[in-house]
Amino acid sequence: MSNAPQPRQSLPSDEIDLFELFGAVWKQKKLVLGCTLLAGLLGVGYAYLAPRVYQVSSVLRPAAINELDALNRSEVYKLPPADALTKVAAQLDSYETRLGFFRANPALFEAFQQPGRSLEQSFEAFNNDAVRLSLPDPKNPDALNNYIRLEMQYPSGADGVAILNGFVAYAIAQQRNQVGADLKVIVNNRLNELKGKIDAARANYETGKESKIARLLEADKVKRAQLQDELGALRLQMKTQRTSRLAELDEAIAIARSIGIKHPTTPSAMGAEASPGGGQVMRTEVTNQAIPLYFMGTQALEAERAALARRTNDDFSNTRIAEIGKELRMLDANREVEVLKSRKSEDMFLQDVEPLWAEQARLRSLNIDMSALKLVTVDRQAQEPSSPIKPKKALVIAVSLVVGLMLGVLMALIWHFVQVRRQTVPTSTLDERRLPPR
Repeated sequence: MSNAPQPRQSLPSDEIDLFELFGAVWKQKKLVLGCTLLAGLLGVGYAYLAPRVYQVSSVLRPAAINELDALNRSEVYKLPPADALTKVAAQLDSYETRLGFFRANPALFEAFQQPGRSLEQSFEAFNNDAVRLSLPDPKNPDALNNYIRLEMQYPSGADGVAILNGFVAYAIAQQRNQVGADLKVIVNNRLNELKGKIDAARANYETGKESKIARLLEADKVKRAQLQDELGALRLQMKTQRTSRLAELDEAIAIARSIGIKHPTTPSAMGAEASPGGGQVMRTEVTNQAIPLYFMGTQALEAERAALARRTNDDFSNTRIAEIGKELRMLDANREVEVLKSRKSEDMFLQDVEPLWAEQARLRSLNIDMSALKLVTVDRQAQEPSSPIKPKKALVIAVSLVVGLMLGVLMALIWHFVQVRRQTVPTSTLDERRLPPR
């Protein structure tokens, strides 16, 4: 038996021959070129027929300090420029503000409304996809970073410039109205607070005045009662004294009659009349005892008793009664009470209310009309774009050409491997049949 090796077809190797692949692709260059041209034509068609999308933007920066100086100097509402910008940013980002502007300007949003969708659904699509707000980085305090950028994408046929500029103006106006409403509420609350304090001071004054009048009238009443009591006591005292004097006079008259004294005399004079002898004698009487009343004689004593018996009022005999009458007459009218009751402008007598009045006048003179308040500065308004941002024609065509080329190469390679497979499988099967059995 011969051991000579039989000729055999070599099996395909697992290694990839790049030159062979390149050659296979080159053989199918028409297919590759056709796929590339077809994809390029599709890309060109899409680039020129796809709906165009435009983009506009607006930039807001903090207002100048002097724009908010009047508001901040009111000492009622503090709003630094950075805070004003933050408030406007919150207003721009507010769902309610955007929906309000959408509803207030339906003509501007006709391009966003799609058939079969409600107004709210169209707004949701616009709010989620069309508008994008860029806020300043809070970690970067640089003044150059303190700005708001608002971008909006819109389809062809919509007036994006009018929409964005109108929305910015609408949001600023809404925030301005909010600041005006807040200022008005704060001023009214302060005025109500000051009014409450003034009313409390007025109530305290009224209470104090009524209390003072009551104290004055009560003091007059007490004084009048005391004087009347004193007057009654004095009159009773003088009446008792007059009765005692009458009894004393009766006793003295009886004594004078019994000893025969008719005219006023003295003990020494009575002794001289009883002594005999003539001659003129001058006597001087010195005594430390009061001469008894009956020495006045019956004539004088009876005259005094008659006068006292005829007396009906003893007031003239005591000067204190006249003084009491004067004091009672003065108590008939309390001039201080009359002056207190006759006050017309009682607010002038309130205590510690001058600062409250001054603050009240200042608050009332504040200008709470915020229609001219400039919260932010529109650094850049939206301008009509020169070209759409979608579709990007050059990029679309380039990508389509690349995709077409890759697709053509892939198809060429697939065709090459299919041909190789067809050629190798039958040959290998025939070789196996020719091998001798072992």
